[in-house]
Amino acid sequence: MTSRAWQDATRVVRAGLPKATPGAPYLPGPVFAAPFHAPGDPAQSPFTYGRFDNPTWSAYEQALAELEGGPCVLFPSGMAASAAVLATLLTPGSLLIMPEESYYTTRVLATQEFAGGWVAAQNVQVVQAPTSGSALVDAVRAHSGRVRLVWLETPTNPGLDVCDIAALADAAHAAGALLVVDNTTATPLLQQPLALGADLCVVSDTKAMTGHADLVLGHVAVRDVSLVESLRTWRTRLGVIPGPMEAWLAHRSLGTLHVRLMRQCATAQRVAELLASHAGVTNVRYPGLPGDPAHEVAARQMSGFGGVISFTLPTAAEVERFFAASALVYEATSFGGLHTSAERRARWGGDVVAEGFVRLSVGLEDADDLVQDIASALSAALS
Repeated sequence: MTSRAWQDATRVVRAGLPKATPGAPYLPGPVFAAPFHAPGDPAQSPFTYGRFDNPTWSAYEQALAELEGGPCVLFPSGMAASAAVLATLLTPGSLLIMPEESYYTTRVLATQEFAGGWVAAQNVQVVQAPTSGSALVDAVRAHSGRVRLVWLETPTNPGLDVCDIAALADAAHAAGALLVVDNTTATPLLQQPLALGADLCVVSDTKAMTGHADLVLGHVAVRDVSLVESLRTWRTRLGVIPGPMEAWLAHRSLGTLHVRLMRQCATAQRVAELLASHAGVTNVRYPGLPGDPAHEVAARQMSGFGGVISFTLPTAAEVERFFAASALVYEATSFGGLHTSAERRARWGGDVVAEGFVRLSVGLEDADDLVQDIASALSAALS
């Protein structure tokens, strides 16, 4: 059997590991170096200076490339990865199309910086459209010949809308544009944007990819290897480099990704069904629910529906009572970790959501325990 025939659980356990060597660890520890030994022609080795490359980054990038289906570049955060894509692909006067609902800071970066802030000289025009339905495809077609870059997040954060990646890729390419997909919520194990036609894929590894809520990282995967050099050059020149310890921890955590995701998907399905059946809970969104507006598209392009659920309680006060009554739901931002967490998103501003809107990230607790805890907390909050 070759690595191409292996199932996902095997692939993540083996991804990026060096050839077995007697007396060596499965995964070598992090390399901490500013300069490396570099006699002679520096072009003979990528490891000359710590801002250019590092063996620990390279090993994790290789692991990611095996899972993503294209070469990867590692960054110190998901936002650093997103900024690198925008900065290297948007040219002066470019038109960018992106969803009205996607990660808030990405929208801020595009609309307030590239379209008029500290990079105002780029004079980038940003057009936003809803993720659901055909709005994004229609927007791309309406700007055919002018649009340079189409940005997509699916499933969206925090509303969990899903967009047909293949359809949008076809529309983007017909319009002369590149398609970028933020695949943070799904990860490459649940959704393969590059295989579906996307040109680039951005992931915040801070979340489900590493899954332990103990580091901040991001990466970009590409179909066209020619895009890698511009991303690496951007990383080197601006010094937006990942730490070797973070890269090593991420690679160490990668082996459990499949186990974690499968457990989270299974438990999230049960939690979503509980929430959908509760009379006091409204607007439950989870792509795994057959009645969810995103279910048909999600079932077609995803191998699992993830561990994130959104729902709404009547007011902020009920949400606070829900948190206070729960023994297993941590109140925290971010998602994808070992521990179930949730937050009332309206407290941040930015996202157009109700005051009682909750984004919940299912962890690895026993499913029966978690369902019982959430049911009891809802009863206490809504009584």
